[in-house]
Amino acid sequence: MENEESGTSHFGRCRTFDDTDTPDRKSEEEELLSRMDVETMYNGEKERAATWELVSGSSLCLSGMHPPVFIAPGRWTDWVWIKYLHWGLRGGKAIGIFSARGSKFIPIIGQESRYATAMSSGADTSSSPSDGDHITSQLSSVSFENEMILYLTSTHNDGGNGKSMDFNNGNDGDGDGCGISKMEDLEIRMDLTDDLLHMVLSFLDNISLCRAARVCRQWRAASAHEDFWRCLNFKNRNISSLQFADMCHKYPNATEVNIFGAPEVHLLVMKAVSSLRNIETLTLGKGQLGDAFFHVLTDCSLLKSLSVIDATFGNGIQEIPVYHDRLRHLEIMKCRVLRISVRCPQLETLSLKRTNMAHAVLNCPQLHDLDIGSCHKLSDAGIRSAATSCPLLASLDMSNCSCVSDETLREIAHICVSLRVLNASNCPNISLESVRLPMLTVLKLNSCEGITSASMAAIAHSSVLEVLVLDNCSLLTSVSLDLPCLQDISLIHCRKFVDLNLRSLMLSSITVSNCPVLRINIMSNSIQKLVLQKQESLTTLALQCQCLLEVDLTDCESLRNSICEVFSDGGGCPMLRSLILDNCESLTEVGFSSTSLVSLSLVGCCAMTALELKCPYLEHVYLDGCDHLERASFSPVGLQSLNLGICPKLNVLRIEAPHMVVLELKGCGVLSEASINCPLLTSLDASFCNQLKDDCLSATTSSCPLIESLILMSCPSVGPDGLSSLRLLSNLTLLDLSYTFLMNLQPVFESCFQLKVLKLQACKYLTDSSLEPLYKEGALPALRELDLSYGSLCQSAIEELLACCTHLTHVSLNGCVHMHDLNWSSRDGHNSEFPSIDGSSILSSHEIAHEPIEHPDRLLQNLNCVGCPNIKKVVILPMARCFYLSCFNLSLSANLREVYVASVNLSFLNLSNCCSLEILKLNCPRLTSLFLQSCSIAHDALEAALAHCNVLETLDVRYCPKICSESMGRFREACPSLKRIFSSLSTS
Repeated sequence: MENEESGTSHFGRCRTFDDTDTPDRKSEEEELLSRMDVETMYNGEKERAATWELVSGSSLCLSGMHPPVFIAPGRWTDWVWIKYLHWGLRGGKAIGIFSARGSKFIPIIGQESRYATAMSSGADTSSSPSDGDHITSQLSSVSFENEMILYLTSTHNDGGNGKSMDFNNGNDGDGDGCGISKMEDLEIRMDLTDDLLHMVLSFLDNISLCRAARVCRQWRAASAHEDFWRCLNFKNRNISSLQFADMCHKYPNATEVNIFGAPEVHLLVMKAVSSLRNIETLTLGKGQLGDAFFHVLTDCSLLKSLSVIDATFGNGIQEIPVYHDRLRHLEIMKCRVLRISVRCPQLETLSLKRTNMAHAVLNCPQLHDLDIGSCHKLSDAGIRSAATSCPLLASLDMSNCSCVSDETLREIAHICVSLRVLNASNCPNISLESVRLPMLTVLKLNSCEGITSASMAAIAHSSVLEVLVLDNCSLLTSVSLDLPCLQDISLIHCRKFVDLNLRSLMLSSITVSNCPVLRINIMSNSIQKLVLQKQESLTTLALQCQCLLEVDLTDCESLRNSICEVFSDGGGCPMLRSLILDNCESLTEVGFSSTSLVSLSLVGCCAMTALELKCPYLEHVYLDGCDHLERASFSPVGLQSLNLGICPKLNVLRIEAPHMVVLELKGCGVLSEASINCPLLTSLDASFCNQLKDDCLSATTSSCPLIESLILMSCPSVGPDGLSSLRLLSNLTLLDLSYTFLMNLQPVFESCFQLKVLKLQACKYLTDSSLEPLYKEGALPALRELDLSYGSLCQSAIEELLACCTHLTHVSLNGCVHMHDLNWSSRDGHNSEFPSIDGSSILSSHEIAHEPIEHPDRLLQNLNCVGCPNIKKVVILPMARCFYLSCFNLSLSANLREVYVASVNLSFLNLSNCCSLEILKLNCPRLTSLFLQSCSIAHDALEAALAHCNVLETLDVRYCPKICSESMGRFREACPSLKRIFSSLSTS
């Protein structure tokens, strides 16, 4: 072959893929990466053979292919910090090697694989790309079983001498091997010292070590170090007994084995016990175990931890005997057996959770942690016998053991004097009568039907109790405890609970939910969070909690106004920062005076009519749903923003907020008195404040001089006096006076020199002369956006405005009933004769560029004339010099018949629902979107218009009665750039 003659590598021309590649090249390589995966997609013996041959250096035969393909791998090289390498195969071609992290990539560009050879004489070695795609179109990652095969076989091949297999049969110096060796040395070889490599590999798990062993000689030798194989973790892995035996033979000093979920678990564990004499931790389960296993446990003299989970036993096994002198931790969980006998003098923790045994015999004098939860068949006497046989017991879990009684608890308390943790949840027969557990720190009594208020006497003797859980104790009515060490108490769904009285210096968390609590009295110097949600009968609280930070009283519907005193300064919670009173529907007049409160939520307090906050550090307040709020005072507060637009009945407002920036009063229709002192305020929305008068506006502008955006839409009480005060707002850039009764804008023209946006929608009382200062006197020189929609200006006033105000960039004339034509056939818009517009009369962009400049260009970019019922003709020609116009909207102009537009920068034109449109002439070289929905224009007229739109991409002709389905092809011929045509007709 050509490569053989030239002495290049097996890979052909190789190139490093790095950050200097072009985007196109990167995308090509990324596509390769997404389709390549190292090993093979075949299961069973085919996969084993393929992966074996890939690593061993011999020819790899994918025998299931048509035709068969044989591929021999090349040499790998050292890469820095890589979990494993992928070998990319596609179509009988080697297409590259790359790292899992994508830091380096060596593609093989357009090179027929020299490894595709026939193993028998006369075999056809050629394979087409389609054959290759059939072979390797969906490569998947190799299974753990094959990774282990590769690792074991590769290490056996070298005979344990540490020498790597030579994938190129030793031909490193000449022929094909020469090229790849040079490429590795020049481009990607980065040697690591053995110590550094050892450190890097220490972060890998077993399967990653197997993959790393296939990188190079150094990596294989390093990954085989026994430090990395102290733990043989084959959890849920499909490893055979032969493979496991090989691993045990190779690493006899392994100390930890996990074969949970592996097949043939009994054979594997017996092999582990017989081969691994240093084993300390053994985990198995989810399979069948024989009786012999428990009898040979003593052979593992160093065993410290044993876990048998969800295992099944033969029918003849009635007892599980566990006898071991050094075992410290034992788990036998979710197993079915009649009897369990444990004799381990050094055992410290034992879990028999969810094991259905009727008897448990324990001889474990050092046991301190016992879990027999959900052992439903274990009798009360069996529980008593098991627990009392362990006098050093410190933690006992007997939850869901329905047979346990108070007598058993008394016996346990008497013998196990060191008991610290007790979980007796779902034990319906216990009431703690005469039970004393003085050393208990954690007590869980969830759903114990026998627990009542009388049980608190027994709990009171646990003087060091820290955690108490009494959830779902349906007969519990009250809790009165004085426990100096109590930190956490939970009372959830106690249906008859009415009284809580706690005294604890260490109390840090209280959770009371869905209990009909009437009275709560808490004294604690450590509690930081208090949650009392859905206490429908709770009316008041008594708190002395010096460190309390958060309180949640959501849905406490009966809380009275007196609760405000509890959380104000002097009320017993001096450090409170967050208070939630959502849906407390009985609160009517709320007032807080707190120097610590930061966040307050009163969402859904629909009965609240008055709110007074004196919280200088308050940053967040939530008032959604406070529909009846009439008076509000925020003086002083630390708020930066406030939305009172959700309080439609607000009448009196006072705000003193030195940090407030945004204030929204939208919809406060009855607001008549407002004192706003916010020196940093920049945005004020007072739209629909019908009662807002001039004096209030004047006072606000005086105290808030930094306002930049002022919205007074639908404020009919604002007049000239109020507008005159705008002179105090030197930074005002946006002013909205829409839907007002203003007749004179002179105060605005004289005061707002920096104004950029002026909105005057539906100002019916503005006359034609109202805007004369704009286009005759040069008022508001900084103005860029003007909205005169739905006004009463006449045609001549609009024409003069558009002709003279060339600095405007956005103009809206929506719904102007007095506008008849928009004729910009000349610069001044006053041509009496409309020129004939055809292909020759419309100026080209070249002619536009060379037209003598007599007037400045219009800066207009966006023009909206939506719903102008009397406009009939629109003419915008180059002489008008609208060179920046990019968006033109004439939709819903029902009487519009003729449109002539020649604009070099227009990109969007909307003529939808102009049902009378008949003539459309366009010369818009940059138009990309044209909307003609529900227009009566003929298809030939539209075709002629499209011929002058060279870059048009989107055309909407839905519901156009004169457009037929055959027209779509003609439109595309007239305008080849069209990408999308929206039509309500189906193409025939």
